[in-house]
Amino acid sequence: MTIADGFPGQRMLVLPRPRVREALQQPGTSHLVVTDCGYFPEAHSHGRVRASPISQAVIIVCAKGGGWCETPAGRFSVTAGQVIILPPGHPHSYGSNEDTPWTLWWLHVTGRDLPEFLTAAGMTPDAPIRTPSDVYRVVALIAEVLQSMERDTTTASLLAAAGAAWHLMALLASDRSTGDGRYAAIDRAAEYLRTHIDDHVSVAELAAMSRLSGSHFAALFKSRIGYPALQYQTQLRMARARELLDTTDQSIAAVAAATGYPDSFYFARQFKKVHGVTPFGYRGQRKG
Repeated sequence: MTIADGFPGQRMLVLPRPRVREALQQPGTSHLVVTDCGYFPEAHSHGRVRASPISQAVIIVCAKGGGWCETPAGRFSVTAGQVIILPPGHPHSYGSNEDTPWTLWWLHVTGRDLPEFLTAAGMTPDAPIRTPSDVYRVVALIAEVLQSMERDTTTASLLAAAGAAWHLMALLASDRSTGDGRYAAIDRAAEYLRTHIDDHVSVAELAAMSRLSGSHFAALFKSRIGYPALQYQTQLRMARARELLDTTDQSIAAVAAATGYPDSFYFARQFKKVHGVTPFGYRGQRKG
């Protein structure tokens, strides 16, 4: 199928390939280049089949309706509020539902920073669908890309588009709302730690609250958050300690108590282990 006739209200920009090659050699845009972008409202009969892989990542946001995508890992359904991320170098296909055609915001990106984004977020053909926590921000960033690209193809416009695309990729890479039910309990546990910094809670207690075994909870937590639970808790406590040391005149003992350390000497040792200086030394440093 084709989109030769277009869709009423559509917007689309395709950067000439010689200009893409130039941008990939220029400072700034060599990190990330938007090669194609667009907006397709109620895209009846829309779809693509790419048996031969392309060198760009394809990002598609389904704002309304639904559709599907297919990678070597299988076929995946796509609903409103979800994002398809198709890495470069792999065959893929996608298309709109017949009864409820999707409305899409989309872009293609390439550049030397792209592999790092894809690796950091685990964006692979095996897991091409994301459910962002705030799809409105995702759409707004693609709209910003499109607006910059529609202006002209000068370096200034390509840099503006690249900046919005970089923000978009960072947002997708860091947003842990993937829709994977395995991690729902871990997200709740991490939120509990963030909102109960001064509580004394063990990994066993967190696992019990999550209705998981200790070993399974520990493995899932590190996979999801990137750190073991207690190390993550320490990071949260130390961030709060820095804030209190920087913005209040509370005593070291009071700061320790406020961050979950009833023993101020133990707090001081932990603080120095993380920061390389004592709390008193840290407070005396010039900042800002």
